[in-house]
Amino acid sequence: MPENLLEIIGYTLACSLPVVIAGALALRALRDRSLTASMAVLVLIPTLATLAGITGVSGLMFTAEFRRTSLVLLLVAAVTVPAAILLGRDQARKTVWEKQIREQERAAEQSRRELVAWVSHDLRTPLAGIRAMTEALIDGVVADPSDIARYAGQIERETRRLSRMVDDLFEMSKISAGALHLDLEPLDLRELIDEIYAAHRATADRAGIGFTAEQPPAPLPVAADDHALGRVLANLVSNAIAHTPPGGKVVITAGRSDGHIWTRVDDSGPGIAESDLPRVFEVAYRGTAARSPVADNGVPMGSGMGLAIAAGLVQAHSGAITAANREVGCRFEIRLPAETG
Repeated sequence: MPENLLEIIGYTLACSLPVVIAGALALRALRDRSLTASMAVLVLIPTLATLAGITGVSGLMFTAEFRRTSLVLLLVAAVTVPAAILLGRDQARKTVWEKQIREQERAAEQSRRELVAWVSHDLRTPLAGIRAMTEALIDGVVADPSDIARYAGQIERETRRLSRMVDDLFEMSKISAGALHLDLEPLDLRELIDEIYAAHRATADRAGIGFTAEQPPAPLPVAADDHALGRVLANLVSNAIAHTPPGGKVVITAGRSDGHIWTRVDDSGPGIAESDLPRVFEVAYRGTAARSPVADNGVPMGSGMGLAIAAGLVQAHSGAITAANREVGCRFEIRLPAETG
């Protein structure tokens, strides 16, 4: 057993340093695996290093004093290690949660930047047209009554288009900010589909597109906000009509399976490029770089936010929306939990 101070220091360091080094290596191995295990090792390192140092200084002589000290250290370890594991788990959950929040904030910020950039681009086009036509009318460049009427009609259409874009932007901002509030109530999805069919039948007829709705005789009960869900279906139907050539068909079907109520909007258009399928629910996606406000069949295109809004509203209903190509055309499908009450 060492007697002087230098010997005590030497034996203590010689016995405790290997424990500290082994603990550091263990922490290094666990740094990318388990925060809980790392916390336990952190607590054990000083306890075991102290026990090793005392053992070395005692000269491996297990006296009564050594046994008392060892017992205290073991009891401390027995208390602190479980506490460290519990705290480690809590800290791990907090760390994961904070990481997810940061990732969501970064994604939201990126989405906001893209939305602002897109809106500034897309709003500029109709505004420039309105300004040019207004200046032509004010300066008297257009004097023929038929031309004046044509310009006025075009200004009115562009104004309505701008109004729809602003409304969509407002809705998209609420969805992105998590400020969307829905009034869920029991409703029969068939009734909502009937309303959407009646509202869009004239548009389909003008575009020379066959438009039908096929529904089962049994009710399709869901808990939904009729305005929000109606907007989803309206966006999908408008999108299908806009991308279907004259002589094509758009069909709405609905049914029940596996505890869910589903509705599908099928069209006979050109479909979606496989590389673009993962992007169809992004803001401003139109499947074309042209950003044309009018489809080939003459039906006005949407604001570019329709599918993104639809995805956000369906998610708010605890449902899912998917897009897939068919042999001819494509299919958008919504699945909502069936109302059991």
